[in-house]
Amino acid sequence: MADPQQDQKSHAGTEFGANDWLIDEMRERYQSDPGSIDPTWISFFRREGAATPAADPVTTAVPAPRATTAAAPRPATTGTPASPAPQPVAPTSTPVAPASEPSPEARTEGPLAPGSGGGVSADRPRSQPQTARETAEPTRIPLRGAPARTAQNMDVSLTVPTATSVRDVPMKLAIDQRQMINQHLARTTGGKVSFTHLIGWAMVLALKAHPEMNNAYEVSEGRGFLVVPPSINLGLAIDSRKADGTRQLLVPNIKGCEDLDFAGFWQAYEAVVAKARQGKLEVADFAGTTASLTNPGGIGTNHSVPRLMTGQGVILGVGSIDYPPEFQGASSTRINQLAVSKVTTLTSTYDHRVIQGALSGEFLGYIHQLLIGQHGFYDDIFASLRVPYTPMRWANDVSDEKLGAIPRSARVFSLINAYRQLGHYLADIDPLEYRQRSHPDLELTKHGLTIWDLDREFPVGTFGGIGGRVLPLRDILGMLRDSYCRTVGVEYMHITDDAQRSWIQERFERPFAPWPREEHLRILEKLNEAEVFETFLQTKFVGQKRFSLEGGESTIVFLDEVCERAADDAIEEVVIGMPHRGRLNVLANIVGKSYAQIFREFQGSYDARIARGSGDVKYHLGSEGEFTAVSGRKVKTSVAANPSHLEAVDPVVEGIVRAKIDQIGKRPDWPIMAVLLHGDAAFSGQGVVYETLQMSQLRAYKTGGTIHLVVNNQVGFTTAPVESRSSVYCTDVAKAVQPPIFHVNGDDPEAVARIAQIAFDYRQRFNKDVVVDLVCYRRRGHNEGDDPSFTQPLMYDLIEQKRSTRKLYTEALIGRGDISTADAEEVLAHFRERLEGVFREVREAVDTPEDEPKAPYYPAKLGADKGTAITAELMEAVAKVHVTFPEGFTAHPKVAAQLERRAESIRTGPIDWATAELLAFGSLLLEGRPVRLVGQDTRRGTFSQRFAAAIDRVTNRAYVPLKHLAPEQGAFHVFDSLLSEYAAMGFEYGYSVAAPDALVLWEAQFGDFANGGQTISDEFIAAGNAKWTQKSGVVLLLPHGYEGQGPDHSSARIERWLTLCSEGALAVCQPSTAASYFHLLRTHAYVNWHRPVVIATPKSMLRSKAAASPVEEFTSGSWRPAQGDPTITDPAGVKRVLLCSGKIRWELVEARARAGLDGQVAIVPLERLYPIPAAELAAELARYPQVSDVRWVQDEPENQGAWWFLQLHLAPAIAAQLPGYDLRLTGITRPAASAPSVGSVKLHLAQEAELLERALTD
Repeated sequence: MADPQQDQKSHAGTEFGANDWLIDEMRERYQSDPGSIDPTWISFFRREGAATPAADPVTTAVPAPRATTAAAPRPATTGTPASPAPQPVAPTSTPVAPASEPSPEARTEGPLAPGSGGGVSADRPRSQPQTARETAEPTRIPLRGAPARTAQNMDVSLTVPTATSVRDVPMKLAIDQRQMINQHLARTTGGKVSFTHLIGWAMVLALKAHPEMNNAYEVSEGRGFLVVPPSINLGLAIDSRKADGTRQLLVPNIKGCEDLDFAGFWQAYEAVVAKARQGKLEVADFAGTTASLTNPGGIGTNHSVPRLMTGQGVILGVGSIDYPPEFQGASSTRINQLAVSKVTTLTSTYDHRVIQGALSGEFLGYIHQLLIGQHGFYDDIFASLRVPYTPMRWANDVSDEKLGAIPRSARVFSLINAYRQLGHYLADIDPLEYRQRSHPDLELTKHGLTIWDLDREFPVGTFGGIGGRVLPLRDILGMLRDSYCRTVGVEYMHITDDAQRSWIQERFERPFAPWPREEHLRILEKLNEAEVFETFLQTKFVGQKRFSLEGGESTIVFLDEVCERAADDAIEEVVIGMPHRGRLNVLANIVGKSYAQIFREFQGSYDARIARGSGDVKYHLGSEGEFTAVSGRKVKTSVAANPSHLEAVDPVVEGIVRAKIDQIGKRPDWPIMAVLLHGDAAFSGQGVVYETLQMSQLRAYKTGGTIHLVVNNQVGFTTAPVESRSSVYCTDVAKAVQPPIFHVNGDDPEAVARIAQIAFDYRQRFNKDVVVDLVCYRRRGHNEGDDPSFTQPLMYDLIEQKRSTRKLYTEALIGRGDISTADAEEVLAHFRERLEGVFREVREAVDTPEDEPKAPYYPAKLGADKGTAITAELMEAVAKVHVTFPEGFTAHPKVAAQLERRAESIRTGPIDWATAELLAFGSLLLEGRPVRLVGQDTRRGTFSQRFAAAIDRVTNRAYVPLKHLAPEQGAFHVFDSLLSEYAAMGFEYGYSVAAPDALVLWEAQFGDFANGGQTISDEFIAAGNAKWTQKSGVVLLLPHGYEGQGPDHSSARIERWLTLCSEGALAVCQPSTAASYFHLLRTHAYVNWHRPVVIATPKSMLRSKAAASPVEEFTSGSWRPAQGDPTITDPAGVKRVLLCSGKIRWELVEARARAGLDGQVAIVPLERLYPIPAAELAAELARYPQVSDVRWVQDEPENQGAWWFLQLHLAPAIAAQLPGYDLRLTGITRPAASAPSVGSVKLHLAQEAELLERALTD
């Protein structure tokens, strides 16, 4: 009778193979002192001592001890195949599925749709211990006939009859791929991949391709069985040293290798080795090995036939990696010339009872194919490790003769240039989805190079800052990848200036230098602040909109680094313009707005005593503060208030910055810096972005360079990039002005910080714009109440898998050994405690503190109690400067004549419109007030009326007379603008906000051109004060007048401006004389209130003699918003009063004279339409108490102009001034029309005649 315990021991020896000595050793320890071993060993030996049930030798298998989680179904053990599962009966008719709209096609020349790359998260897989697997028994198939006889014969000769196949495998490609992988890991999460990892993984794949090599042989009750294991459990031969110094061989295994990818295999391999080194291996680590790998090559052995243990099908021996013996004495140069690869010898020792030699040969051949890159071997490895580019390819060496006269060195330079131009296509810049990036022009073979050139040396010119030296192509390629293909992609070869390109190359084509621990902790701290701030608001104020920065927290790292550099470089202020997304985070963590105030805004704290205007939502408000650098230096920071209209704030910020620079005085260091944040969809889709970029190098708008940060979350509200732009990058629009463009992965905050430094330094060095494309994602919907998975399900499947930037960076720092886990936890806990403390204070506060400002502080306008009339001496100074040219200046004859007539008219009169305007400017300049006039063709004037600058007929140099009035005069800035309304109007608005002492004017070529700036008109000019208490005094000069020039050149759309008027937000004026315009400009410059003014300026009236004014109206008088009729000497004789505005006043005067109605019809012009000059107009109307026929006459159609506004508001305003006066106003207009005017001159004249007749007759 067989001893059951002895049989169990025998089976254990079979099951544990080469580890049977360890089983015996542990058994002895168990028998002497059970408490000295791990509990798993105790359980094993207890089972070993139990009685074993009798087993049917034909149909039953002895279970192998394994760690279990759940019982698995027993596989069939008989030779009879299982019955197939019944198939469902097909229906007699198949319903046709409704057709769906095809997904947008991925375009090689356009953007990629998030989620279109296979849905693989860009996050590197977490390092996790391998979980225990289910118990599954191998299938045992009885051998019969010839196979059974063969096995018996083999058994006679040896206990385990083995045979060995041998194959030499070139390792050239494996060496190069491993180097690429480890360089990537060194820059990301740390760790190294060894050759054994690669060969072991190749063995696993070969076993999957040839599963027969995983089979084993077993004898039970005298019968032979073919054992087919359910999984691949790869044993690893590990040589370790015991405590007493003796060496021991352990062969634990990695279970379930067929279910792993390379990253999982690598992690499991390292975990098993670590347990072996630490003496923590358990029973389950040894059980069930099906194949083994041993690597004696690590100690120099180049060939081995290792021992194959019972229960296994094959053991793979790996020899040393070296050149073939016949080349080991050759020089490296000679070896490289001959394209000789290092090789390793692989031996497959297999159980010859169930595995034949041909199969073993095929097995080794498959491993050979894998190691030279076939079957996507390295592609899959790169994908599992998230290496962002494709691996190198095996290829034969190329003879120089096949490539004609092109030397290899020239091909290398071609490769370098290709990486400089196109390397950004390979850069790992998408934190959301992993893609293996490639570009045909960056393949070695495209340039006539192969892997055999990698160790050959080539001259590199100035590449890498090592001019005159030679480098192996391997080092050149490594530096190119490090420079252009990591987590930063740079586009700069479109820049035509070689100095700028060289500057960028010097900063990118250099070895990577790690930052110190302190800098890592500082970045981590900013990430903590950004992330915890958002999660804190999310949990404390559930459901409230805040447009969070989650997914783009590296924005704070970028801004922090820019402000750090700005403070250390003596920048006086950083002015930030940004949309609503992330605004609260920036206000709190960069500008320094108090957390308490933000929390109060979320709680809705409101005090009616301090409420002013309409206010605005919290994520539109601005603020200012002071940023303190690590060095202790400080810089003022501010965020401009903005509306929801994306990018509208861009030109406004530029105008604010330019105003502050002009006030300081232009300096070469441009001490005020603009930083503009954009969204990806808005940057590529909003035209104002292009307009603002075009301003950047124009002298009227230059601010010394702007840093543009595109917070690219890869979606616009619900719209994917493939639907929102045609260009590859959202930043392609910026190439028009040749800035460098840096694309950076938002999940690499250290790279973000480095690019922030480079962007700042570039701005300081070249005073030009620089664009940073921060590629990130949006963790939530467009707002916190939105479900983005409705429209972007694949994208948000990826986002659900993502760990936060802070977590990924923390893991990377710990993995690389840069910081400890305790460091990370301490920083996080400190900030969370700080927020909780502030939140408690706000929640428990009894009193509501005074509101914080809704916008940054801008200087108040200091008005002056000063009349608007000027002296004759001052007028003479303005006249004289217009006829005094610099020596050698050749004025255009026609221009010189016009300037002479201007000077004469200033002295003797009458003074026309343009001359009155220049008199207003000149007098203000002589009084020390700055004046800025910018617009479309403004220097000359659209109608050749102004000539604020004269151009030398010979040299083309400009002479601006009003710049030369006096040494201490105010600054006069007069420029022609780019052909823009939106950005140009926004710029002047921003300028006037920051420079209230200046008279700032923007002029449209024609009045209705201002329609292009409607967003600025609505959101800033009309509503800025109400929403943010942000005041502006910008003057809009909008040419207006009906002269038969057609619908597009007649109207300044006065009705639209009047629609915006309320709460005294702006003034709308239409002066009718040159002197009135003069006094209006000077009044606006000196009055205490600071508000915008829209002036409907004339066209034909520019040269009207009736509208010209005598000299005495400039040396005396003042601004009168409503004027009387100077021709009426007897008010009692007036029968009708005509109210009007602008040019039509003089047409009515002429028509009245023709009709013989002088003295009977009073013509009263309203020079200001809003605010309604009620007091002044009431005084005029009071002169005619007998008149009940009061008419409003306008050139515009009935539904346009001022008629509807005055019909609604004029009578109540007059009644408030004249109690009992019942003003019944009649409108005299052109017929209502959808267009401003007719296109036919004849029809225009006919309408005008009919209108004038109706105005003057009953």
